[in-house]
Amino acid sequence: MRKFRGTYTVLITPLTADGKHVDVPALQRLVDWQIEQGIHGLIPLGSTGEFLSLTPDERQLVIDTCIKTANKRVPVLIGTGAEWTDECVRLSKEAQEMGADGVMVIPPFYSCPTEDELFAHYRKVGEAISIPIMLYNNPATANVDLTPPIVARLSQIDNCCYIKESTLEVTRVRDIIDLCGDRMTVFAGILGYESFWLGAQGWVAVCSNLIPHMSARLFELVADEKDMDQALALYKKMLPIVKWVGGHRYVAASKDALDMMGLPVGKPRAPRLPLPAADAAELRSALDKLGLLNSISR
Repeated sequence: MRKFRGTYTVLITPLTADGKHVDVPALQRLVDWQIEQGIHGLIPLGSTGEFLSLTPDERQLVIDTCIKTANKRVPVLIGTGAEWTDECVRLSKEAQEMGADGVMVIPPFYSCPTEDELFAHYRKVGEAISIPIMLYNNPATANVDLTPPIVARLSQIDNCCYIKESTLEVTRVRDIIDLCGDRMTVFAGILGYESFWLGAQGWVAVCSNLIPHMSARLFELVADEKDMDQALALYKKMLPIVKWVGGHRYVAASKDALDMMGLPVGKPRAPRLPLPAADAAELRSALDKLGLLNSISR
């Protein structure tokens, strides 16, 4: 089993123009383009993939399409978070049976579980599957914080061996590594560049939906080549896009941008709305400055 490492795109889910169906050809094209651009891995059905806005059949369609299109060229992890532990187990087993290389599991996001409840939840998932589990710490959306001491306890579960750390406290990378050692590999969820220098071995990125080559190259410059000057210059170049897909507009901005780049992927599902016209114009300008307008269709 290969170790997960590098920049992994938490993929948007392309939808048809009417928003009623998954756009399979667009998803196939997106996966192929990501891999051609040098991305190190893919994670469908995360928050950016609007996982809570898809039907069970649509989930299976996305999983099947991504895994078959990737065809083992890069690892594919599936988001399988759910409020009910038994449903999380079911989704995780489904992902494994369909050929996923791993699963990414956000904590139950309404019940605000205690530490003991979190341990029981992840242990039950871990006992049900044999592929790796990537914990997903995002207190802003899950209403529970996987602090470094909690992560250290969860790392005692055999296949809980990765974490996507999505807070703005970059020192958590240092603390998780200190407490867990080689039992837990840290992926940044937001602060990719900053986290790499503290020992993160990957980045689950939203911006790489739009700039996969630059996002992957940033990891390589830091982790493999230790070239601070080139890495910082690239990071500064990427920052306008990183900021555009941050915050509440991450799905809408990602989808609008891909459309501007030559790959129509539809709009977000309600209650999310497309970008306002003024924001869309500013986003177009940011893409134009990087030479990305219509770049996918060239």
